[in-house]
Amino acid sequence: MEDRERPVNPAAATTIARRVEVHRLAVAGRQPEIARKVGDRVCRVWLRTSRFAAVEAMATATLTLGPDAGSFYDRGWARSSTGRPRPALEDYQQALTMYQQAGHRGNEAATLTSIGRVYDSLGDRQRALDHYHQALPITREVDNRAGEAATLNNIGSVYDSLGDRQRALDHYHQALPIMREVDNRAGEAATLNNIGNVYDNQGDRQRALDHYHQALPIRREVGDRAGEAVTLNNIGHAYNSQGDRQRALDHYHQALPIRREVGDRAGEAVTLNNIGLVYASLGDRQRALDHYHQALPIRREVGDRAGEAVTRYNIAMVHQADGELDQAIGELEHVVDLDRQVGHPDLEADTRVLEQLRQERAERQ
Repeated sequence: MEDRERPVNPAAATTIARRVEVHRLAVAGRQPEIARKVGDRVCRVWLRTSRFAAVEAMATATLTLGPDAGSFYDRGWARSSTGRPRPALEDYQQALTMYQQAGHRGNEAATLTSIGRVYDSLGDRQRALDHYHQALPITREVDNRAGEAATLNNIGSVYDSLGDRQRALDHYHQALPIMREVDNRAGEAATLNNIGNVYDNQGDRQRALDHYHQALPIRREVGDRAGEAVTLNNIGHAYNSQGDRQRALDHYHQALPIRREVGDRAGEAVTLNNIGLVYASLGDRQRALDHYHQALPIRREVGDRAGEAVTRYNIAMVHQADGELDQAIGELEHVVDLDRQVGHPDLEADTRVLEQLRQERAERQ
C-alpha cells in the first residue's frame, strides 16, 4: 500500500514557526527563561515527529545560555534516537542531577526511564532494569499513568531481550490498557509492536504480524517516523522467518530510507543487517556481505556491542559457507569476546560454533 504524505495542519505549523522565531530571538537577546520555555515546547512537538536533528540544534542553542534540565533531557532524547548512546547518557545524567536537586519527582522518573532505555540499547540489561525499577514506583507516587505505562513497557522489553517471554508479556499487558486509558496513541503503538516482538521470538509469526499491523497505521497516524521504521523492520523480519523473502525485502527497503531520514544510525544498522540475512538465505553471499559490511562500522560507531556480535556472527557464517575458515574463526573470536562483554545469552552457543570450526580447520590441516 502506498504511504501517502499526510496533510499538514496549517495553524499548528504556523504556531511552531512563530515559536521557533521567538526562541531564536530569545537566544540572540540572552533571555534564558523565554528560550527554555519556548524551546522545550517546540522540542516536544518535534520529538513526536522524529525531527531529531532540529531538536538537538535547538536544545544546544538553549544550553548556550546556561545549564537547563529540560534542554539536556530533550537533547539526550534526540541523541539516543539517532544512535549516539554515550552523549545521550551524559545529557540525561545532567538532567537527572538537576531534577533530583530541584525535587521534580515526575521528571526524575522520566529521566531514569530514558537512561534505562539507553543502557538497554547498549546491551546492558541489568543496568537498564535497575533504572526502570527506580523509575516505576516514582511514576506511581506522582500518579503519572503515562509514565507508568512507558516504564512497564520498557521493563517488558528487557525481559524479552533476556528470553523471559512470559514476564515480558505480563508487563506489556499491564502497559497496554494504561496507554489506551491515557489516549497515548504513540505509546499504544509501541506496546503493540513490542507484544508482536515477543510472539515473533516465540515463533508465532501470524500473531506477531497481527500486532505489527495494528501498530503500523497508528505510528503513521501520529507521525512517528522512527517508530514506523521499527515496525516495518519487524514486519520484514516476520515475513523472512516465514520464508517470504520478497515481502521481507519490500518492508526492509521501506524501513531503511526512513531510518536514514530520521538519523537513526543504530536502526539503520539493524535493517542493513537484516537485508544481508535475506540475501544470505537466497544464496547471494556477496550481496549479504556487502550489507553486513555496511552495518558493522555503524554498530561500532554507536557502541552497540550486542548488535556488533550479531553482524560479525552473520559475516562468519558467510565465510564458513564459502569455505574460508580462517576468516570465519577470526569473526567468531570477536563474537565470543563481545558476548562476554555484554553477558549475551548466546555466549555458550557461539563458543561451541567457534570450537567446532577450529576443530574442522585442524582436521583439514
